[in-house]
Amino acid sequence: MIAEIGLAFLWLAGALAIGQLFMGVLALRNGDGQGAAYASAIRPTAILQGLLVSLSFICLIWLFMVTDLSVKLVATHSHSLKPMLYKFAGSWGNHEGSMLLWVSIMAASGALVALLEKRISERMMIATLAGQAFVSIGFYAFILLSSNPFERLSPVPLEGNGLNPLLQDPGLSFHPPTLYFGYVGLSIAFSFAVGALITREVGPAFARAMRPWVLGAWIFLTLGITAGSYWAYYELGWGGWWFWDPVENASLMPWLAATALLHSVTVLASRGALKAWTVMLAVVAFSMSMVGTFLVRSGILTSVHAFAVDPERGTFILILLAVYIGGAMALFGLRANTVTEGAKFQIVSRETALVANNVLLMALLAIVLMGTLYPLVTEAMGEQVSVGPPYFNPVSAIFFVPMLIVMAVGPMLRWRKDSLQRVTTAMAISAMAAALALLALVIFAPDAGLLPSIGLVLAAGLAIASLYPLWKRNLRRTPLPTYGMVLAHLGVAVSLAGMATESAFTTERLVASQVGESHEVAGWTVTLEGIEPVAGPNWTALAARISAKSGGQVVMLEPQSRNFVKPFTNTSEAALHTQWFGGQLYAVLGEQAADGRWQLRLWWKPFVHFIWLGGLLIGFGGLLSLIGRLVQVRRRPVKAEAGQGSTDPAMA
Repeated sequence: MIAEIGLAFLWLAGALAIGQLFMGVLALRNGDGQGAAYASAIRPTAILQGLLVSLSFICLIWLFMVTDLSVKLVATHSHSLKPMLYKFAGSWGNHEGSMLLWVSIMAASGALVALLEKRISERMMIATLAGQAFVSIGFYAFILLSSNPFERLSPVPLEGNGLNPLLQDPGLSFHPPTLYFGYVGLSIAFSFAVGALITREVGPAFARAMRPWVLGAWIFLTLGITAGSYWAYYELGWGGWWFWDPVENASLMPWLAATALLHSVTVLASRGALKAWTVMLAVVAFSMSMVGTFLVRSGILTSVHAFAVDPERGTFILILLAVYIGGAMALFGLRANTVTEGAKFQIVSRETALVANNVLLMALLAIVLMGTLYPLVTEAMGEQVSVGPPYFNPVSAIFFVPMLIVMAVGPMLRWRKDSLQRVTTAMAISAMAAALALLALVIFAPDAGLLPSIGLVLAAGLAIASLYPLWKRNLRRTPLPTYGMVLAHLGVAVSLAGMATESAFTTERLVASQVGESHEVAGWTVTLEGIEPVAGPNWTALAARISAKSGGQVVMLEPQSRNFVKPFTNTSEAALHTQWFGGQLYAVLGEQAADGRWQLRLWWKPFVHFIWLGGLLIGFGGLLSLIGRLVQVRRRPVKAEAGQGSTDPAMA
């Protein structure tokens, strides 16, 4: 009965989305009278739609929690003996559930816009909610016609298949929803852009309404990518944190576009400039989230993330992608001449730095997009081609290096007009930090490699430059968005330092070890003390007891080789020991050889944890900026939002 109720809620929500779209169109086409009636109904419709689809997803969660095996999705992706956390996460750890989660977040976000947003004209609000309904309808149709999560199964099996063991990890349980919040935030930004184009109201008020959604989406994308990278690092047992896999790129591309959009929308909201840039980037950012959805959900890729394997579903998503992206681009082309020129600025100004930053980000996005799609195109033509780090690393560095330089200099500049002479001292201090890092590398690590050396030098300069906005300021009165910008840029420097150090100085040992035998890796004496069987709630494992000694310090590591029965899968659980100002000792247990020796993979990775520490700093910086912006909104009278300029000195 719960399944039927959930499906009914979903159908009703889809019907309301259709009604919301038509009410928006009729309200925009008609003036007073009948048009006003439609206009007054569109907000309650959006709120009710969000409530119904949220209830539908709650029904699906309940079915997983009680392991209702009469529902096909539960029987295929759950198991009665699975830990409760993974029953809960299993509701979205599959194709149908993940798409229902997507549309639930989208509808709930639209409801929040309808309920809370008061800063834009009512006409733009109607157009925005109509645009959001237009996007939602396609996803409702996709779920209801080809991916029904509530489909019944007969006969009812005695037991379920279980969730993919690689997904049975606390961190990864919340990695997909985090990314989805990011994707859906971009869909709301897209709807705002469509609404602004339809009503010809592209200005600061539109940007201020859209900015929290862009900033929130960017925060969730940052945290989602960071969590996914760390999961791959410790769960897959390969010792790496990024491999330019198409599924990894599917999340990186929206993040790059969202980063450019965040800078652009901030300039428009604060200074009244970059109007066309902001609208175009809103379309591009949502387009990249749709491209990522197509790659992951169409079955075109084989991955732990790629749930759908039905070509018809892939075709459906491809059609949605073409309709949304093509329609938005066509609308932009038709209305581009109505987007008036924004406030002008000089060559030497913060706006120019942000434009340069956006151009470089778009170049990086193009590189990632081409490298991701090219193997798929060649495979369709019968040719197998692999595109990986040998392409992505050097080619992306061509644009990433100047982008970091612009990132360092940009916050030093004033809005609209400035001179380089004014910031000569600040730039010299940053350059000195970079020069000292280069000197240290030449003396102590001449074999570090070109790209890692460039990364460390730029990280040192950027770390110092990121603190400049706090120089000679009253720290107690400094706006939160300024602190957010500082922390985000500092986080980039920290992550970059971790990436470069790990790439340049990692030590790896692959050994075959008897119990009691010792091995050396980067100053650590590692001894295999024993192998013991252990059992978990739905798995059994062989666990190695490894002692590691360095400088009088002794730590114990317990990597595991786990076996799951439903479905039958073998996984590696890496063991990590972190020294916050040193690095990570990383151990993986392999198979036992015929002579009784055990394979061990050992790494010493200097400062590798800085990669994810930097990601957390970036996300926390974004959170501070978001809180600061929301506080400003509460303090600022609504009428002020209609203005065309601002003296806001901070940039998130």
